[in-house]
Amino acid sequence: MDTLLSLRVFCEVVQQRSFTRAAEKLGISTAMASKHVSHLERHVRAKLLQRSSRSLNLTEAGEAYYRRCAEALDTLDTAAERAAGSAETPQGQLRITMPMWFANAMFCSWLAEYRRRYPQVSLDLILANRKADLIAEGIDLALRVSSDGLPPGLIVRPLAEIPFYLVAAPEHLAEHGTPATPQEAAAHPFVLPAYTDVDSLTVSRGREHHTLRPEAAVRSDNTQMTHKMILAGCGLGYLPEWTARQDLASGRLVRLLPDWHIFAATLYAAYPNRTFLSAKVRSFIDFLCEKTDQAV
Repeated sequence: MDTLLSLRVFCEVVQQRSFTRAAEKLGISTAMASKHVSHLERHVRAKLLQRSSRSLNLTEAGEAYYRRCAEALDTLDTAAERAAGSAETPQGQLRITMPMWFANAMFCSWLAEYRRRYPQVSLDLILANRKADLIAEGIDLALRVSSDGLPPGLIVRPLAEIPFYLVAAPEHLAEHGTPATPQEAAAHPFVLPAYTDVDSLTVSRGREHHTLRPEAAVRSDNTQMTHKMILAGCGLGYLPEWTARQDLASGRLVRLLPDWHIFAATLYAAYPNRTFLSAKVRSFIDFLCEKTDQAV
């Protein structure tokens, strides 16, 4: 059997977590997909997958082998594109992982614009607050607002500063009053994210600094839920400007303490350190730099 094809089948099975779905995507039968993986296991003399009727998991040897295979295949594909003269044409599937709060109107409009500009690129978007393993999960690019905890071997590029605003719904302010100082804000109930360890918030204005230790009336591990609970009037909260922009413009949210700096997060693009950066990844990073420069 063609070992290179077997490598592609194996990687697709891992990414799809299914022989059937991988076979459908590759245009082969499920039985042939299984034969390719069995051929690969004989070739490397190691069990790569643990299979049962309900689950499909990589063995320890399979996980290490998959990482290398995925990287090697990507390098081969990029080299082939360059040799064929198509390396400058963004094309193919682009898998991107990003925080959940990127599901906002502004960022979605950017994605739509990117697709109009590069129609040969399809987007596979993974929204999660967890830190994904790019190589093991076959992900091309990660957008993150922290460079902490990134594994070695990734290229990390800062793209933009995203300000966070302290906000509340008019209904909440009508009931509890509008805070004019950080101390007054700290006395309000807060809606806070449950996936961070931040229990205090330092606000600043010039040389003046105050640390808020808000009481969490609501915590949620889902960013959209946090946003909706603030809109529902459950308390004050801090949101990325990207998420709050339309609500502030429409009056559904009110920005509080506008003269005070809450905090800003740096948006990073992280991608595997490969010899060739594919045109699709390069085009998306360049596009984001363009859009974030305009959004400042």
